[in-house]
Amino acid sequence: MQVIHPRCAAVDLGKDLLVAGARLQEGPSIQRTCRSFGTTQREIEELRIWLGSLGITHVVMEATGSYWRAVWRVLEESFELTLANPAQVKNLPGRKSDVNDATWMADLHAHGLIRGSFVPPARITALRELTRTRKQLVREVGRHTLRIQKTLDIAGLKLTGPISEILGSTGRRIIRALIAGKTDPEKLADLADPHLKASRRDLVEALQGKLTPQQRRLLKIHLQLVENLESSIAQLDSDITKAVKPFRGLVDRLKAVPGLSEISTSALVAEIGTDMGPFKTAGHLVSWARLCPRMAESAGKILSTRSLKSSAWVKTLLIQAAWCAIRTRKSYFRAQYFRLKSRRGAKKAIGAVAAALLTTVYHMIRTGQPYSDLGSDHFDRTDRERVVRRSLIRLQQLGYRVTLQRAVA
Repeated sequence: MQVIHPRCAAVDLGKDLLVAGARLQEGPSIQRTCRSFGTTQREIEELRIWLGSLGITHVVMEATGSYWRAVWRVLEESFELTLANPAQVKNLPGRKSDVNDATWMADLHAHGLIRGSFVPPARITALRELTRTRKQLVREVGRHTLRIQKTLDIAGLKLTGPISEILGSTGRRIIRALIAGKTDPEKLADLADPHLKASRRDLVEALQGKLTPQQRRLLKIHLQLVENLESSIAQLDSDITKAVKPFRGLVDRLKAVPGLSEISTSALVAEIGTDMGPFKTAGHLVSWARLCPRMAESAGKILSTRSLKSSAWVKTLLIQAAWCAIRTRKSYFRAQYFRLKSRRGAKKAIGAVAAALLTTVYHMIRTGQPYSDLGSDHFDRTDRERVVRRSLIRLQQLGYRVTLQRAVA
């Protein structure tokens, strides 16, 4: 097998230990050497110096948790790095050790058998940290909101019936009054917004329960945590706006795509970057995001076409955007969803819409063109043309000479 990288190394990563395995080849002679390092900044710098002294040009490491990031940051200026998917570089059973893993990865990398994972540049990575943190805080707000709702339900206060958003303006005023010790349903109902759809009678009926002192303290704790999280989210929004400035033109163009807002567009750019070079085609990007059917076939029988599991970032973001996109009337994505839903079900239909969204974004980034919707009648037009084309070919095969002329309506 041809050797692609004659002087390469692999780093097996751990929380407190790094094992580096170097593979040096001069003609038919192969020399292997391994050395262990700690994970502090000084010891990672020693790793860089040691690899440089051996004349290493290419280094590969596994994408193990977040341990690889500190090592990558130190080595990226001195070597050509490759980040490997751990599932693709597993060693043979019974040979599992740090040294064997590093030696095995080095052998694979020397022959060009490791396909590198996508690692965004520094500015995209910084934006990704902000958008992912924001999403985590939004999830925490949702969790504390559910705990507030649970506490109210236990106390017999059924606010979720007449009030759709428990932490809306009306809900917060009532919750603060409950924390302050107010119990009169009539006075609590006076705090409702005049535009509340629920009747006053229903609201008074829902406020007949009673909180214990302990439950009031719990409500106060959860509400304070929610407000602190919302303050942090507002700060993150400001930081994201600043971090997006270098990509403002792209973000504004992508916001024209149905289903994508300012926040979701910024998060999507943070995940896939602004350069589609690492993805040869839109299909490669869709596959990377785990939005395409899997290939699982044996003995000529298809075992499964379910999409692979993915991290809770890109795939979740696009599925949420797809649900928003199908609400846009007279759009291609809405037509695609209802066309597939009747045959394949809602879950697979929304997955296809998410893949179409990502394909659209791919081409917009790659070509620099603005968004242009294909229209809700796209499938009607393409299906009609397909029927005409197939019929024409069949008639020609039967020996007929056909002249097409559109009928006047």
